[in-house]
Amino acid sequence: MIYHCTLQQLRIFEAVARLRSYTRAAEELYLTQPAVHIQIKRLEENMGLPLIEQVGKKLLLTRAGEEVYDAALGVITRLKTLSGRLSDMKGKVAGPLKVAVVTSAKFFMPHLLGNFLREYPDVHPQLTVTNRARAVERLQNNLDDFVVMGQVPDHMALTVQPFMENILVPIAHPDHPLAKEKAIPLEKFAAERFLMRESGSGTRAVTERLFAEHGLAPVNTYMELGSSEAVKQGVMAGLGVSVLSTSSIALETETGRIAILDVQHFPLRRMWYAAHLKGKQLGLTASVFLDYLMQVGSREPSPK
Repeated sequence: MIYHCTLQQLRIFEAVARLRSYTRAAEELYLTQPAVHIQIKRLEENMGLPLIEQVGKKLLLTRAGEEVYDAALGVITRLKTLSGRLSDMKGKVAGPLKVAVVTSAKFFMPHLLGNFLREYPDVHPQLTVTNRARAVERLQNNLDDFVVMGQVPDHMALTVQPFMENILVPIAHPDHPLAKEKAIPLEKFAAERFLMRESGSGTRAVTERLFAEHGLAPVNTYMELGSSEAVKQGVMAGLGVSVLSTSSIALETETGRIAILDVQHFPLRRMWYAAHLKGKQLGLTASVFLDYLMQVGSREPSPK
């Protein structure tokens, strides 16, 4: 019977239907893949109809699945709204706080969130760290109070709030020949063996834009890596040069494991943004946290 389905089953089904993947849904919900399969199977038994079918390697929703997905999304959205409104009615900064951040922001956002929680211990945060493509996906599906990223998509109607400076610098191993040079020409830097972030990365996009503005290209892309951490490890291993945010390399530069190069036209100064769908009203807790980020950003342009 439909009335026997649980909120947990609807929550799991919504994630599988949205992501079109049992594996990705399990990762997002911090569950095992078998647990996700079991709950979907039980939901289908309660509904009396198959909800998901697999065609080749693709997961597709049946007609019944589309109906259940719309209903599940509505239920989950209403519950989130209710929780926030109840906290607001109490006039208390408490309850759930959901924020998604791109991987480059993981080097400072947990520290800022930790400081915020010391002041507001009744807040229950959920911080999702993911790549830019999934962050945009979460933004589009309104899964979080807001999303933190360095490059905001221009094809969506958004409310965007810049809150902190994001400084990008060229880096290399301290023993790299360029580490001791001054005023390195951009074309010389571009000719080095490059460790690049994946396609779609904001850091990669702004780096390639700088090269293009000067008629250059990173002609020797040696590796394409999916995270700033992977790029750092490659640079420390002496595999090549790269460009990263100062917030992600603070410890490595302090300990002398990475050198910031003196390259012309650097550093690149960008911003970190908090974004959510236009027209969305943030609850009290999310609004206070965003105000806190604005205050910290105005004091510390490059947090460590």
